[in-house]
Amino acid sequence: MTLKRTGRDYLDSARQLAARVAVNVDRIDAERQLPPELAGAIADEGLFRLLVPGSLGGAELDHPDFIKIVRLFAEVDASTAWCINQNNVFATDAARMPVETAREIWREERAVVANGPPSPETRAIPVDGGYRLSGRWNYSSGSNLATWMAARAPVEQPGQNRESPQSGDSPLMFLVPKSDVQMLDLWHVNGLRGTASFSFEIDDLFVPEDHTYRESQPPHEDGPLYVIPKILLFATGFATIALAVARASLDSAIELSGEKAPRGDPVLLRDQPHTQRLIGEGEAILRSAEAYLLESSGKAWQSARENGVLTIEERIQVRLAATHAIRQASDVVNTAYSIQGSDAIFVSNAIQRRYQDMSVITQHIQGRLAHYDTAGQFFLGLEPRGMY
Repeated sequence: MTLKRTGRDYLDSARQLAARVAVNVDRIDAERQLPPELAGAIADEGLFRLLVPGSLGGAELDHPDFIKIVRLFAEVDASTAWCINQNNVFATDAARMPVETAREIWREERAVVANGPPSPETRAIPVDGGYRLSGRWNYSSGSNLATWMAARAPVEQPGQNRESPQSGDSPLMFLVPKSDVQMLDLWHVNGLRGTASFSFEIDDLFVPEDHTYRESQPPHEDGPLYVIPKILLFATGFATIALAVARASLDSAIELSGEKAPRGDPVLLRDQPHTQRLIGEGEAILRSAEAYLLESSGKAWQSARENGVLTIEERIQVRLAATHAIRQASDVVNTAYSIQGSDAIFVSNAIQRRYQDMSVITQHIQGRLAHYDTAGQFFLGLEPRGMY
């Protein structure tokens, strides 16, 4: 009888694979995707089905253990960690989509579902037995690994004005084999290059009704993982990546400070009061942001396990902590970059890649400054507006 793998088992596998990622970071960045053999090894260890329900053959890992795995990869490469977080968190929708469809997808050991937001022209037209789907979807992280694509689209009712998408039904999520879509390589960026966040198009494809679902519908699994809103699972993971990037950046600045003196100055950076203050402030900022994130996400996980529901305050706290972690991490990376002076501008210096990665993370929806507004509204006794 095969014994069920524990969180420690998955952590051990992640640690070994992160070491392999570390020696491939330049290749990942250059090719703008995980090399097939490395992606395959990660999949074979079950690291793309960590949050899939146990009833479907997934690990259904405790969220704190999952975050540790994301952190392990983020310490060596943000792009790999981004795919681990993105594709695993989206897979929690296995608890919401039709059971037989979920079984169809995840019966394959290397199954990965990629998704991305739709372009404005995206539409689904109801027909007998399903829908005719057309449109384009962007930012589909991990798309080179994917076996299926998830495509959100508004449903266009007969006689509806195509210029008024708000007048139709709320969007549905459509599940489509990757072989049925046209991939588009529009991912020409300087940060998180290795995420393979390509786009895809669909032109008048029939999608059966049983391959659709609404993300808002209650899960048919009762585990605590499926109590926490998906948007907050994304937020916690991406904030963890930001903190790991900042940690590595600050450590590199500390190391260089013991070796470098500014041009024309005989005093090492390490021995200059300005550098000492920046390093001290960076440590305080980083450790505080991480402590807040761990506290808020830990309380949310405890409530999910014990109560089967999160309060609005618990959700707001996770939202605020994750956004704050991303913004503070960005400040620390900028400080580390500044300390390193002209050394920081060269591709050979890892701070350059981390600086670019961090710049992209802050532009992501999870790093929006508007999330502070949502938290402020709640603490002021107003009805909070936003994603929480």
